[in-house]
Amino acid sequence: MIAKINYLWRLVATAISFFLFGLGGVFLSVIVFPMINIFVKDRKKSIIHARKVIHLSFKFFISVMSFFGMFNFDVYKDKELLANAKGIVVVANHPTLIDIVVILSMMPNADCIIKQSLFNNVFLKWVVITAGYIKNSQNIDELLGACDRSLKVGNALIIFPEGTRTVKNREVKLQRGASNIALRCGVNLLPITLSCNPSTLTKSEEWYEIPKIKAEFGLRVGKQIKIDAFQLDDINISIQARRLTKYLQDYFIGELRKV
Repeated sequence: MIAKINYLWRLVATAISFFLFGLGGVFLSVIVFPMINIFVKDRKKSIIHARKVIHLSFKFFISVMSFFGMFNFDVYKDKELLANAKGIVVVANHPTLIDIVVILSMMPNADCIIKQSLFNNVFLKWVVITAGYIKNSQNIDELLGACDRSLKVGNALIIFPEGTRTVKNREVKLQRGASNIALRCGVNLLPITLSCNPSTLTKSEEWYEIPKIKAEFGLRVGKQIKIDAFQLDDINISIQARRLTKYLQDYFIGELRKV
């Protein structure tokens, strides 16, 4: 009986949390970010303010989910490594819907590559525009240029190399985008291993398909991956990217097996 009550409570709490997230998105889009655009004329400063608001909003959302008992969050051990990350590509596996929420809740001024669909979303359009996030729909030269400019001013650039959430019960499989950006922009990578046990909010699960017990969400930051070892003069950059991607994929598979 107690287990059933706990399950029903977490189901209700999940619905409330998603409602609050949507309501928060509307509030930020309709009130907060237009005010930033009106009162902060300097574009660089408006981006910093917008990202700070997103950081604090996501931090609050994580606190709400933790308070409601949806998750146990074991994410703060390496928080200083993330908070102080600058001029580096941050790469993470992508097990759940809330991965970017957790990461940005720990990084006050990070940049992201965002799907074009979010720029068309009525609730989130002005959030991602005001925050100056990078569209993934640009051609490759424009995308690399935007990433290079962001990294050169000291931003940490968050990328999920899988391109989408991990398919449940399958090992991580990475695309080469993050490796190409790191190699072509000449910056190192900082890997984040995310875990969620039992599995929930995956690509194949609806928000209401919650596990029977509270999920444990974990985050661990690894050592920087130096690109020097992959930048060999006699090897073209596409092969360098392929080898770096294979290294990253093996890294994540190995780390997830330890969880």
